[in-house]
Amino acid sequence: MKEVNNSIPSFENKTIRTAWNEEQEEWYFSVTDIVAALTDSTDPKQYIKKMRSRDSELNARWGYNLYPNCHDCF
Repeated sequence: MKEVNNSIPSFENKTIRTAWNEEQEEWYFSVTDIVAALTDSTDPKQYIKKMRSRDSELNARWGYNLYPNCHDCF
């Protein structure tokens, strides 16, 4: 069995929420948290919405992954 690092990552002291999919053995990261950390946006959800409205390809490929305990993660 592979050992998994369960620590919460951070970027410039900003927490990035994650979820580990044990079956597929891969991490999922909160896009909202990453955008907030990289842009210093006061409203990262609005920032993402604007990015999607300006880029039709990004919008067409956009998807949501929801987890029972993390409704706001992605």
